Amino acid sequence: MEFEQTLQDHASASQRQLAEQLEVPRSTLQHWLTRQDAIDASPAVVAFFESPDGVAFLHRLVLAAHFVMTLLGPCGIRLVCVLLELTGLHRFVAASYGPQQHVAVALEEAVVAFGQEEGPRLAEGMAPQKITVCQDETFHPETCLVAIEPVANFILLEQYTANRKAETWTSAMRDAIGEMPLEVIQSTSDEGRGILHHVKDALGAHHSPDVFHVQHELVKGTSVALASQTRRAEQALEQAAKEESAQRAQQEAYRHRPHGPGRPPAFDTRIRQAQAQVGEARKRLEAAQAHQERASKAVHGISEAYHPYDLETGAARSAEEVSALLDASFAALGDVTAEAALPERCLRRTQKAKRVVVEMVATIAFFWLTVRAKVEALALAPAVEQAVYAHVIPAIYLELVAKKAKRAEQRHTLRKRAETLRTTLGARDGPWCSLSQEECALIAQVAATCAQLFQRSSSCVEGRNGQLALRHHSLHRISNRKLAALTTVHNYWVKRHDETTAAERFFGAKPRDLFAWVLNRVNLPGRPAQKRSQPKTSTSLFQAVV
Repeated sequence: MEFEQTLQDHASASQRQLAEQLEVPRSTLQHWLTRQDAIDASPAVVAFFESPDGVAFLHRLVLAAHFVMTLLGPCGIRLVCVLLELTGLHRFVAASYGPQQHVAVALEEAVVAFGQEEGPRLAEGMAPQKITVCQDETFHPETCLVAIEPVANFILLEQYTANRKAETWTSAMRDAIGEMPLEVIQSTSDEGRGILHHVKDALGAHHSPDVFHVQHELVKGTSVALASQTRRAEQALEQAAKEESAQRAQQEAYRHRPHGPGRPPAFDTRIRQAQAQVGEARKRLEAAQAHQERASKAVHGISEAYHPYDLETGAARSAEEVSALLDASFAALGDVTAEAALPERCLRRTQKAKRVVVEMVATIAFFWLTVRAKVEALALAPAVEQAVYAHVIPAIYLELVAKKAKRAEQRHTLRKRAETLRTTLGARDGPWCSLSQEECALIAQVAATCAQLFQRSSSCVEGRNGQLALRHHSLHRISNRKLAALTTVHNYWVKRHDETTAAERFFGAKPRDLFAWVLNRVNLPGRPAQKRSQPKTSTSLFQAVV
């Protein structure tokens, strides 16, 4: 939209010279010069949108519509065209699909360029970090590798690849990290072979299993079979109750109708037998329901046990204690499986999940080794160091767990326990009071890093995969450019409630404004084309067709 500025700069030039300057046919220039008087809108509206300020506002509005609808939201380009039509802005800017598609492409390219430029710029001032990553694959149907740093929720890798082999993962992660001063010390994921070999062999990092996948295997191995037993028991109880009611109805009918000589039917015996069947069916139903409840409690017990701190007291749990709790939950589940006589396929799933317990216990041991190394590096006084272990880190960890709790009551309870730990820490005669403000801030920072080290779920990656799946469902295909643009928007634009982006939390520095950067690099499409009259259909031809 440089037309107005060109007119101002070449006010004395002829139309032929202006057309050459603008690189448009002279007839197009003549249409532009006369179109303002032909616009079907209020003179005040026309005056505004034909002014420099109006053009600048229109530029921002069109780009904002594309940015919000096609990158932040799941809409397509055609809905942007509809927006321009409904608002009447199609009178001032080309609103057909072609021009708007060019804007969408230019916008995505600019967003991708921003991410390619801003990442290395922020990485220059980045402090060296040892990080955890959550990794997973999704399919559209192309294989897409996704890796996210869970604390900042920064997407390190989101890329289509030919396969999900270990070497492919290693190459993609190497390119994603690039020159950033990062060392991956832990990866949380499922038990995919490619990821496991990549993490353990190439990265040399610890693999933390996703507790969801453990529970998922157990639920698939027990819940369906137990629920089927419960349904059958309910049906058997219902049938037995109907039989008892039928016998009583027959007895009552026999009493109220005339009958010949002979011994009456043994209704009492039949009713007693029916009652016995009802009792047996009720016992089987109660047993099946008890099996379901015990199995559910055992599965939930695995989640409750898999924490480095007791959520009830905030006390530290050693790897041995966690191992004992996990074994108890699996033993309880094994008892249910045996009592319910579940089929062999259910036992195989339970055994498959139980094999991951070794890695779960190893993750707790890895957590404590790393935490001790970080705390001991501070060289604190013994009393202060003990306070960090017993109060500071547990309080932060309980708050992190509270944010992820489902029920409001559970969140309130966890936050209250965390506050209790902090209150105990702040006693007047406690070791914390002797520290300076700078020392407290440093200890709190290290304690937060320690608490965030334990990552037992790759839910951030699963959520991202779900978002990509929804976009793929509406677009049928996500191009490499579109995928890179979506990654950049996630990292440098989407904000949490504290108004920070993932890039700011990850790099420790605030990135430049993505939309302002794009606004300076993507042009507004041209003026709307002159409406052409439709050719009249020949009457004779129309009659011939009819």
